Amino acid sequence: MKIIDAHIHLSHIESFQYTAKKLSHLDYSLRGLTKEMEENNVVLSIGMGLRELEGGEGFPDSKPPTPMALDMLKTPDKRVVHCAGVNPYRLGKMELYQLEKQLLQPEVVGIKIYLGYYPFYAYDSVYDPVYKLAKDYQVPVVFHTGDTYSERGLLKYAHPLTLDEVAVRHRDVTFVMAHFGDPWMLDAAEVVYKNRNMFADLSGLIVGDNKEVTRIMNTPHFFDHFKHALAFCDHYDKLLFGTDWPLVRMEPYIKFVKHYIPSAAWDDVFYKTALRVFPKIKSRIQEL
Repeated sequence: MKIIDAHIHLSHIESFQYTAKKLSHLDYSLRGLTKEMEENNVVLSIGMGLRELEGGEGFPDSKPPTPMALDMLKTPDKRVVHCAGVNPYRLGKMELYQLEKQLLQPEVVGIKIYLGYYPFYAYDSVYDPVYKLAKDYQVPVVFHTGDTYSERGLLKYAHPLTLDEVAVRHRDVTFVMAHFGDPWMLDAAEVVYKNRNMFADLSGLIVGDNKEVTRIMNTPHFFDHFKHALAFCDHYDKLLFGTDWPLVRMEPYIKFVKHYIPSAAWDDVFYKTALRVFPKIKSRIQEL
């Protein structure tokens, strides 16, 4: 079965480097990424553009200019594309012009907004020009939702219910709720179920190596809310597989998601839905 990993990182973020070394025990580099992809039949990875400045605040960093890309990817790789990251503090005319220029590039297949890391709701007017660009260039907008991988994040901005208003206001834009709003998955499921233009990826639900994934899978009730939300949403065709690599290794995480998703829906969740949500990747897949 071919797999598209719809949510990975390849940026010089200190917390990601620490996690890769101490928790997930993997090689956080393009070489390490492509090795895991080859071992698990992952034909394409979609990175989330992100940046923190050296000697700066650390992520979330208010200084990097929009758009943010994959700064560890020094040369283009056909197996890795990305969503251009948005810093709401840096969304002037010049930054919006640069974002539009990036959307013309074949390797830029969407836009990423980091709710919770930056203290702006998804429906804040600061993002209106971003949604217009997404509509004009027919690319999806991916939102971080749920728990933040930094104690400096503010959870109220990342609650999945706040995305309902955006989905209603911008019916011609496709949105992806990263991490299925975890731990507010039932709320997330309602927003996905209600809105035809809202999807969700299943990335980042576990941080760690194979041993940690196994431990959590075997912990009673740990993911009861996940099972409840999947049943309530009842739309496996609106869910996308993603890992949040390097926070977790690909192999155990694929097994984890398969454990909760009926085998009849695997083709959609692991591959076909990504092709629908990210139309620009179709030509890239054909080249591979």
